[in-house]
Amino acid sequence: MASPENLDVAEFLGAQLADCENHWSLGTFGALAEFTRDADERVIFPRTGRSMSAVTDRGGIRLEALPELRLFASENPTRESWSHRVAFCLGEDRCAMGRRGVLTELGPDTEALREQDRGATLFDLGLDAPQVDACIRVADPQVAAAIRAHVGRPVFEHGNPVMGVIVPASPHRVFMSRLGRIEVFQPIPPPDGKSPEGPHTHVLPKLLRHGRTHAATEPVPDGWIPCAHLYPAHPARDAMGDRRAFDPSRHDGFQQMLRRFGDPEAVALKQRVIAAVEAGQGPSAIVVPNDRFARANVRVALRQMQASNGSSPALAAWLAAHGASHDVETADTEGFHAS
Repeated sequence: MASPENLDVAEFLGAQLADCENHWSLGTFGALAEFTRDADERVIFPRTGRSMSAVTDRGGIRLEALPELRLFASENPTRESWSHRVAFCLGEDRCAMGRRGVLTELGPDTEALREQDRGATLFDLGLDAPQVDACIRVADPQVAAAIRAHVGRPVFEHGNPVMGVIVPASPHRVFMSRLGRIEVFQPIPPPDGKSPEGPHTHVLPKLLRHGRTHAATEPVPDGWIPCAHLYPAHPARDAMGDRRAFDPSRHDGFQQMLRRFGDPEAVALKQRVIAAVEAGQGPSAIVVPNDRFARANVRVALRQMQASNGSSPALAAWLAAHGASHDVETADTEGFHAS
């Protein structure tokens, strides 16, 4: 993993926040806040020291370039393509948040991204997640009073009517970690609605019950917890996940991040596979370690070569040998209930 001595983390964060095609998340396995923005959307970039933000009329993000922050880049095959990300990690002893298990009133949100929101009341939903406090922010005194009547109870407790108050009121959602926060100003969609474009949140109690800090397909080093994620623009998929013409500059940009922040062994294996395919060698030319992350790494390399260069006899042979697996990201890890 890269350390702050090897890069200016604040400079990296600032550059990535300035790229409107990048996607961000903050949360845990089963509860995420996401921030995106459109190229023509009005945005401001407040910055104080090593704290930087991007705020639009639909939501915003603030991140802190803490000295103990570590970045870890990784890739995974998906059903038809691949995904990539940079995890912003803190040590297990540094990431803990409130760990509240019941609805809790926290008082005014004095750290809100926008000054006009700093008098509104924060309520922690009580999801008891290790690295995030998932909250709502309520400006209407009557709504706050109605929610306050259920403080001290789990929000998903059978018979608890509080979600019947929260969803119609559509308060701001505020997800906070030790590295910063994401705020969502957009309305909560109805239960049968779909996630809105732009900033939104996902909460899925079924996944939260696993108690995981991140998806099992993400190779985060032991002892480190992802407290936020950056998802750079994909070279072969648009923001909606649909195919687009392969963009070599986007691909090269993430490969640089992978070399800088990724697992050196994974990067080296990927380069060996690429070299073997380009030399016309078959799959027997390299012994691939028998673990899920190595296998996933090989499949990503092959799919990227296919997307960027088309096919060849050697690539076809490698795809036949390594193309199918259960070690892929699936909709089950990302299809959270939107709010």
